[in-house]
Amino acid sequence: MDAIVRYHQQTKHRTDRYAASPEFMDWDTQPNPFRHYIGAPRLALPRQAMQQQRPFCHVHQPRAKAEPITPYNIAAVLGLTLGLAAWKAIPHSEQRWALRCNPSSGNLHPTEGYLVIPALGDEHMALPAGVYHYDSYGHALEQRLVVAAGQPWLRHEQPGFVVGFSSIFWREMWKYGERAYRYCQLDMGHAVAALSYAAVTMGWRVQVLDGVGDATITQLLGLPTAALQKGQPEPEHPDLLVWVSPSGVGAELVQEQVVAWAQSALRGVWQGSPNVLSPRYMHRWPIIEEVAQAAERPQRRVELAEIGLPHWPPLAAGPCTKTLSQVIYQRRSAQQFDGKTVLDQAGFYRILDALLPRPGVAPWDSQSWPVALHPLIFVHRVAGLAAGLYQLVRHPDALAELKQALSADYVWQTVEGSPEHLPLYRLMSDDLRMSAMIVSCKQAIAGDSAFSMGMLAQWQRGMQIGAWHYRNMYWEAGMLGQVLYLEAEAEGVRGTGIGCYFDDLFHERVGGLQGMAWQSLYHFTVGTPLEDVRLTTEPPYGHL
Repeated sequence: MDAIVRYHQQTKHRTDRYAASPEFMDWDTQPNPFRHYIGAPRLALPRQAMQQQRPFCHVHQPRAKAEPITPYNIAAVLGLTLGLAAWKAIPHSEQRWALRCNPSSGNLHPTEGYLVIPALGDEHMALPAGVYHYDSYGHALEQRLVVAAGQPWLRHEQPGFVVGFSSIFWREMWKYGERAYRYCQLDMGHAVAALSYAAVTMGWRVQVLDGVGDATITQLLGLPTAALQKGQPEPEHPDLLVWVSPSGVGAELVQEQVVAWAQSALRGVWQGSPNVLSPRYMHRWPIIEEVAQAAERPQRRVELAEIGLPHWPPLAAGPCTKTLSQVIYQRRSAQQFDGKTVLDQAGFYRILDALLPRPGVAPWDSQSWPVALHPLIFVHRVAGLAAGLYQLVRHPDALAELKQALSADYVWQTVEGSPEHLPLYRLMSDDLRMSAMIVSCKQAIAGDSAFSMGMLAQWQRGMQIGAWHYRNMYWEAGMLGQVLYLEAEAEGVRGTGIGCYFDDLFHERVGGLQGMAWQSLYHFTVGTPLEDVRLTTEPPYGHL
């Protein structure tokens, strides 16, 4: 616990110094954003599967009839989770970079995805039982593990499959230094929510297997673990496993059986070698390895049933006419806002309503830990709503604690005209555009938007669960960010995650918070974007 507290405090940005990071961008060592397993058999996935027609405005309604688990349908879900969304290019130059369906800090993409399946087949392709790495660049599977005959591999009465995630810390360390661990965990939360949204297109449910230990995940996925050294593949840190199934049934048994599957993997035949992403490493940040060890997840029993989510009324469908696939593909991180467009009030409430954790609704039905995060919101330009500071309370049990912790000057007024069930409170009325900008490392996007926020976590209460819960809280913040991204696109605006903010300036000057009971883990902003017309957009898999 001491190591985690030390890391969290040391990596805070302060007005007199930023968290330690490289002093310059060493472009010659920029990590390859795509991991490949050299020599592993490759199976190209059908790209047309990614064009799903389910309307986005139906995504929060009860799931439609589940589609069968086939390679074609899995290809759709993997592509809409971790696949490419587009390429951006500067005309008349060689500068070109990929955008993905899952957002990432600095577009550096530390998250890698794996597939653990029984033997599957359809008219499009056959997939032998085993472990596969998902190659987002080629929308393909790299077969890593051939299951040995007679092994107890995914023997289960309920249909389903496992998706595994890992993080390559070096990709974020290259740019962000010591704060990189935070960003890797946020990206993991974005990926979980992205998978949950994508699974909705098939009527499937995603459940985090939060009781599976890191060592088991490493065994099952065959992750490279050697220390960072020149000429060797960069290590991948185990993050989590999720169970994807038509009904959500069977996750408890899967969580118990996964240790046996990992033992089977040790006796299997592994194929392919991970590519090296950077030629050398000029900077090393040992505190990241320290916090990763301190937050290591043990193998333990976790009940994956009801975790005490409030039963809010069903979400109202918005005016969105786009399909879920279209919203996912058009999602971008806004680089600049126009600073004048006013957001429709009903749209603002719909966005906030989608942040409330509902049982049976994506992505919150994938969460296996108690709700911990509650956004403190700067409202700048929302029609019919006074500019000022507002608090969204995502679980009723947190209300009294928030009132006691935040500044005694706040009025805690319910918002007239808001949905009756929406737990949104006005704390103060004022023009806070400059304040929002200053606490977000003086970035104009926090003040030029319609609204921005800092996501307050019940930090000390969460850490009492266990040191590993440090990661859970960041994952929850990333999930909130993914909902904001997609809901903003559905409303015709755009969002941007903000990882650079002055932690304690926000806590003390804005929230009036003392100590570490509450900590902001992520900032976010939503508004009307200004497009960079100098850039061109190319289709995601035109290079193939």
